[in-house]
Amino acid sequence: MNKYVVFLILILCFSCKESVEKKNKSDVEEQGVSNQKPNVLFIVADDMGWGDVGYHGSHIRTPVIDSLASSGLKLDQHYVTPQCTPTRVAFMTGYYPSRLGDHATKAYNGKVFPEGTTTLADILKQQGYETGISGKWHLGSEFKWGPLKHGFDKAYGLLNGACTQFEHEYKLPNTKTWYRQDAFVDEEGHSTDLITNEVLKWMDAAKKPWFYYVPYTAVHTPIQVKEEWMATYLDSIFYEDPVKNESYQRYAAFTSHLDHSIGKLVDKVKEIGQLDNTIIVFVSDNGSYESWSNLSWRGTKYFAGDVPDSPVLGSNLPYKGYKKEVYEGGMLTPAFVIWNGKIKKGVAKGIYHAVDWVPTLAHISGYVPGKDMGWDGKNILPELFGEKNKAESERTLYWKYPNKYALRHGDYKLIQLGDKQELYNLKQDPYETKNLISTEKDKSDYLNALLKQEIEQDSIKRKTFFQYDPEIKYNNLGLN
Repeated sequence: MNKYVVFLILILCFSCKESVEKKNKSDVEEQGVSNQKPNVLFIVADDMGWGDVGYHGSHIRTPVIDSLASSGLKLDQHYVTPQCTPTRVAFMTGYYPSRLGDHATKAYNGKVFPEGTTTLADILKQQGYETGISGKWHLGSEFKWGPLKHGFDKAYGLLNGACTQFEHEYKLPNTKTWYRQDAFVDEEGHSTDLITNEVLKWMDAAKKPWFYYVPYTAVHTPIQVKEEWMATYLDSIFYEDPVKNESYQRYAAFTSHLDHSIGKLVDKVKEIGQLDNTIIVFVSDNGSYESWSNLSWRGTKYFAGDVPDSPVLGSNLPYKGYKKEVYEGGMLTPAFVIWNGKIKKGVAKGIYHAVDWVPTLAHISGYVPGKDMGWDGKNILPELFGEKNKAESERTLYWKYPNKYALRHGDYKLIQLGDKQELYNLKQDPYETKNLISTEKDKSDYLNALLKQEIEQDSIKRKTFFQYDPEIKYNNLGLN
C-alpha cells in the first residue's frame, strides 16, 4: 500500500471521528444542553426505603428531600438492585452486575472491577471533569482496588460496606476502613458530617466542572446518632413497645440528619453560583431492612464497642419486600433529578434503572465511545426532558441475586426464588399480592424466554466487554 493511500485512509478515519463527535455535540445541543459542561452532584442514601421520606407519607421529617423532590422530576419507577455493591456496580459501569460475575451481585469486599473496566468517573474525568467520591465505596476493600484506580481524583470515606458512625470502624476483626486518598485516617465526628464537609471543601476549591459522588453511610446500620438529632424525636411515639419505639426514633433521627446534610450540599451549590449548572441526582441504593442485630448467628459481635441493636428500621411500604429481596420494596426507592431550567418538575412516567446513569451522564458530557460499550443502560435524557418513548412499555429489566432472579417486561414481572416462580401484573397489582404464574401461562412462558436470554447475556457480555482477571473470584457470592 503506497503512502498516498495510507494518507487518505488516515484522513477518512479522522473525518469520521470528527463527524461522530459533531453529531453527538449537535444531539446534546438539540436536547437543550449548553456547551458549558454541567456539574454533577450524585447523592446516594444507604438502605433508605420508599416509605422513609416525607413526600411518600413518612412520619420521619425530611423537609430538604421533600422540597428538592417537589422542585425536580420524581422518578417513581427508578429501580436499583436488592443490595449495596451491585447497585454501585450499576451506577459506576452501566451494566447489570451479573455481567461482571456472581461476585458483583451481592455485598462484596473483594476485587469487583476487572482490569480495564470503564467507570462513570473514568468517562467524566476524560471529559475534563474533576471527580470525587466522599462516602461509601464498597467495590473493593483494598486501596489497589479503590476509587483512585477507577477514575476518581479525590477519594474519602470508607472502603467497606458499613462502619460505626463515630469511631468509623468496620466489622471485626478488620476494623480499618476510613481513609483519604490511599491512606487510612483517624478523624473525629459523625460520618454524615464528615462526608458532607469534605464535599463542601471540594466545591469551594473547584476550578473546573465537577462530578461529586456522595454515597452516604446513612441510613445503613449500625444506627448511631448525635444527641441533638435524637432530641428532635424523643417526644414522638411510634410504637407502644419502648424498645421498638427507641429504635425507630433513632432511625428517624439518622434520616433527618442526612436530610439536613443534603441541604448543606445544595446550599453550597447555590452559594458558589452553580445551581443552574448542576445536575442533582438523589436515589437510595436499595430498600430498607426490617431489623438488625449486632450479634451474628454465631453469637459473636459484628462491630466492636457499644453498638445498639435495631429491632425496627425503615419502611418500604406500600411495596412488598425488604433489602436483599427482588420484590418491589427491595428495589424501588425514592429517586429524583434536578437540573434547573432544563428538566421540568413533575413525575416521570418512564421505567428506569441504575444502569441508565452512565450512558445518560456520559452523553451530557459529550463523551463519544470509541467502540460499542454494550451498556445495559440507556440514555434517558430525552425522557427527562419530557419526550415520550414509544418503546417504554416494552422495556426489559433484569436482576440476578444469589438464588434469585427477577425480570420486568412492560407491566409484567417474573420472579424466580430457587425452583419456584411468581408472576405479577404491576400495572394492576403494584404491591405484588396476586401471583399469576398458574393462570397466565403464555405470559410466564414469554418472560421465561426473556429471562433465559438475559442469563445467556451474562456470559456473553462478560467475555465481550470485560477482561478475565485472575484476582477476581468470579463465582464468589459475596462477603458482607
